Formats: sequence, C-alpha cells, structure tokens
Amino acid sequence: MEWKSDWGLRLRMGVTMFLLFALYIVFAGVITAYLGGGATMMLLFFGGFSLVQWFFSDKLTLWSMGATEVTQEEYPQLHATISRLSQQADLPKPKVAVVDSQVPNAFATGRSKNHAAVAVTTGIMQTLDEEELEGVLAHELSHIKNRDMAVMTIASFLSTMAFIVVRWGWLFAGGRNRQGGGAPVFVAIAVSIVVWIISFLLIRALSRYREYAADRGAAMISGKPSKLASALLKIDTRIDRVPKEDLRDEAEMNAFFIIPIKAGIVGKLFSTHPSTENRVERLRELERELETA
Repeated sequence: MEWKSDWGLRLRMGVTMFLLFALYIVFAGVITAYLGGGATMMLLFFGGFSLVQWFFSDKLTLWSMGATEVTQEEYPQLHATISRLSQQADLPKPKVAVVDSQVPNAFATGRSKNHAAVAVTTGIMQTLDEEELEGVLAHELSHIKNRDMAVMTIASFLSTMAFIVVRWGWLFAGGRNRQGGGAPVFVAIAVSIVVWIISFLLIRALSRYREYAADRGAAMISGKPSKLASALLKIDTRIDRVPKEDLRDEAEMNAFFIIPIKAGIVGKLFSTHPSTENRVERLRELERELETA
C-alpha cells in the first residue's frame, strides 16, 4: 500500500496537541507567578533529568523491561524480518531485543529513527505465525517512523511537572508558611491538580490516536492488514491466559506494548490504546481498501 496520511486522524491528533500546548502555557505562567524561583529550580532539575532520559531512552527502556539485545546469529529469522520491513518503511534498521516473558507483546523505543530499538517477548514469538509477527513488527516500525516515542515524551513533560508540584508542593508551602506566604503555593498546587488531570486524559487520547496511525502504517509497510488484525486477536486472547503474577510484573510498562495489559473498567477507560475490536475493524476496512485498489 502507498504511504498515505489519514487526515481525519491527523486532525484529531493536531487538536489534541494544540489543547495540550495551550494548557501547558497556562500552567507554566501560573507556576512561575506563584512559585517564582522554586519553579525555575524545578524546571531546571527535571528538564535535566528529562534530557538524560531522552538521550538514553532506548537503553533505559530495554533495561527496565529486562530486554536483551540479540545478534543475527542468535535470532536470524527475527533479524531478517526486521531488516526487510525496515527497508520497506525506508528506515535504518533498529536494534533488535528479546524479552524472556510469557506475556505475548512487543514494543519500540528510542528518541529518533537512528536511535531506536524493537523488542519482542518470547511469548509473542510462540503465539504468532510468521506473517502475524511481521504485522506486529511493522506496527512497531511505524511508531519509529512517526516519531511517536519523541512526541509522547515531549507531551508528557509538563504533565509530569504538574504531578511533581501536586506531590511535593507542600514542601514549598511549609517554607512559605514560615515566611507568611503559603497561600500562593496552595494556588499553584490546585492549578497543578487540574492541569495534571486534563493532560492525563489528553495524553491518553493522543496515544490512542497514534496507535491507530501505527496500525495504518503497519498495513502500508507489510501490505497485509488482515495479518495484524489476526495477531491482535490472538494476543488479546492469549493475555487472558497468562499467569497474573507475570501480568503484574509488566503492567507498569503498558504504554510500550502493542496491546496493553487489561486492568478492569477504569483501566480500559483511561487506556493508552484503543480497544482491540475497534483496531481490528479499522484494519479490516484497510484490507477491503487494499482489495479494491
């Protein structure tokens, strides 16, 4: 399939990012006004921390997930598939890693096309056939092509700042109270709570839109939307049979997975991913589009 943009999807992502940007401008203005030098120090500290995270994101994510970079000699078929799909997607070949886990899943990480990695679990390689795994790998490469890791990191920065103010603002309040100026800090904390809640919802909406975009990109790279749809259904079914202790071990990394680990009604409501049913339906529409092209 020709690489075409879904302009309806792009519009929704654009509106969501505009709302986030506007929200963060208001937040930055209020925090600077009410916390003064304290806000500057926090921005510098967490800005520095975020830069470190940015430059080492691929290594940090692989390490936190227990993923091991593997050679072509160890996994020749996996490397060959990723090499071929990378060429079809016009991407440099990313690092290839494997996670020893029963949970059938995959993820991509890295700050740019030239500093990226794709990881798969042993569980997903045992669950899917060759063409289904190809669809999943194409989905992860689409994330890299769309620079989704960088976009979500930037979108999340000030949301994290708002959360820090909510959690640790009482330290500033204690110091200001002793100096007779604690009220402005409580205003900053109240604003931060509102900003964090709204940005939490907007970022998850943005993440869901980007998953749809990655599914579409995967269909274009592989030319087999039905195989990705089949893979999603298999993974969704298999996850329900994975031991709960294995799910708990990996639940914190939900946002990195092709299908998030389910966490009840609230978890689904605030999920970083669309429902499997909606994704499969869109992929089937793409399949019909491909057949009539």
